Amino acid sequence: MSFSMRHTVRYLILGLALLVTSCHELPRYFGGEELLAKVGDKELVATELQRSIPSGLSEADSAAYAHVFVDRWVRRQLKLQEAEQLFSASAADIDRQVEEYRQSLLIRKLDQFYVDRLVDTTFTEDELALYYNTHKGDFKLDRTIVKGDVVRVPKSYRQRNRLKELMGSTQQARRQDFYDICLKEEFRHAHYTESWVDWSDFLSMLPAVRSESNDALLQKRGVQEMSDGNYWYYFRIDEARRAGEPIPLERLRQTIRRILFNGRQQQVIRQHEEQLYQTSMEEGAIRLYDVAEEEN
Repeated sequence: MSFSMRHTVRYLILGLALLVTSCHELPRYFGGEELLAKVGDKELVATELQRSIPSGLSEADSAAYAHVFVDRWVRRQLKLQEAEQLFSASAADIDRQVEEYRQSLLIRKLDQFYVDRLVDTTFTEDELALYYNTHKGDFKLDRTIVKGDVVRVPKSYRQRNRLKELMGSTQQARRQDFYDICLKEEFRHAHYTESWVDWSDFLSMLPAVRSESNDALLQKRGVQEMSDGNYWYYFRIDEARRAGEPIPLERLRQTIRRILFNGRQQQVIRQHEEQLYQTSMEEGAIRLYDVAEEEN
């Protein structure tokens, strides 16, 4: 940009800011095609600013917004003009890329149109289980996970043997008594019986143990106990999956839903594409030529 053009743009922006601060609302003074800035043969008129400015701005905010809008427009035009000069030799390639991108957007929009209307997004448990059992080998754990319970009980608590007994019970009513006591006594309790947890997180609830003892803890069932200076720790491991074993279905439901949805989506797209092709062939909208015959 030349020296005179820079000053012209600067004066336009300053004048615009003054004009904004002297009025209450932008639409009152920008109702026509007032020229706000010009770079080369490109012009910015007031209606473009009017269409973009948010409603409800104060006078000061309107002035600031207008200043930034014009300044960005000027800078954008300067860069576009320089780019056109530098890359004029590759203009045809740029036009081709733009056209390919435009076509891709249109096709994607068309595909999404039919996907939104035809793809069923509900999946039954049987469908999820079938996919899981068929592809179980594709989903491997990278760490050990468990299900179970951990509770920390002060050594001063006199009913700890009963609590331990309730914790190990298989009867739902007695297990509920155990949970109620933990809640009432405000024991530190981690309940992982309904969802899987990393083995390292489970161990973090217990006193420090030697790493070689971890596997032995995993193999035992029923209530186990440990202690430190002030507390007894009771814990029960109901299930365990080691690194390298299949990831449980509970942890894969959302992943499998996405996989099945993508499959249905691609099926709808292919079916529509094939139907469109066949219909166009029948109506004579498509004509295919044998290149070899044309050359002869």
